[in-house]
Amino acid sequence: MTTASQESFLRAFHAERPAVTADAFGGARAADGRSSYEILCDRVTGSRRVLDLGCGDGLLLEVLARTEGRRLAGVDLSPEAVALARRRPGLGGATVVESRAQNLPFADDSFDACVSHMALMLMGDVEQVIAEVVRVLSPGATLACVIGGGVVGGEAYDLFLGLLRTAVKDAPAAQRVPALGDRRTRSREGLDSLLGPAGFTPVDRETVAIDLSGPREQVWAALSGVYDVGPLDPGAVASLREEFFERVEGLAMPSGVIPCGMKLHVATARLG
Repeated sequence: MTTASQESFLRAFHAERPAVTADAFGGARAADGRSSYEILCDRVTGSRRVLDLGCGDGLLLEVLARTEGRRLAGVDLSPEAVALARRRPGLGGATVVESRAQNLPFADDSFDACVSHMALMLMGDVEQVIAEVVRVLSPGATLACVIGGGVVGGEAYDLFLGLLRTAVKDAPAAQRVPALGDRRTRSREGLDSLLGPAGFTPVDRETVAIDLSGPREQVWAALSGVYDVGPLDPGAVASLREEFFERVEGLAMPSGVIPCGMKLHVATARLG
């Protein structure tokens, strides 16, 4: 699968759901009460010039903008997501552009930090992405990324993934998601193999449990935003939803809340 075909899939998916990642994770919290966006922001405290790589609808930029005096920029493949980001009230001073990460529209040494929330792991030609990040960062700058890490426990997310695997297996090949990104971005060792030769310090990686629990409709809305659901026939999605609702009731707490959690990895490195 070529980078061009991967990007075509991502553009088409996010044209339909430009705020899908923020919808899923914006309200989710770690044990300390922070969202994954806030955890990422805390990795670049003190950085005044920050680039958001794969900024989506701009939620992370909005959290970054809580620190006054920052110069912020975001890039994303999706014109629909970029349009949403530009409409966020707190981002009037930010530069948000539709762009490929492999060819960033910024001058050398433009930023003190680069952040990326669930995006670097989706990018093809990742060596070129990293080369561009290095080019636009100043010496000593920080790169901080949130990367998906899988299921926490055997709760609703685990149930959903099992049902989804069956739905995808039964679907025609045309309704299956292409392989996205570079698997090296998903492990500390893989990231070190990519970032080390580019001049970064060894990666510091922390695993954080994120709580997605809530009423079943809320949990479904978060989980069904995964890429594998996008290409499925509407009838298959409806059947998946119905079976999920039926089986998830057995997990419900007396309050009606469905327990659901996932792991995220927060990876940080500094440019030497």
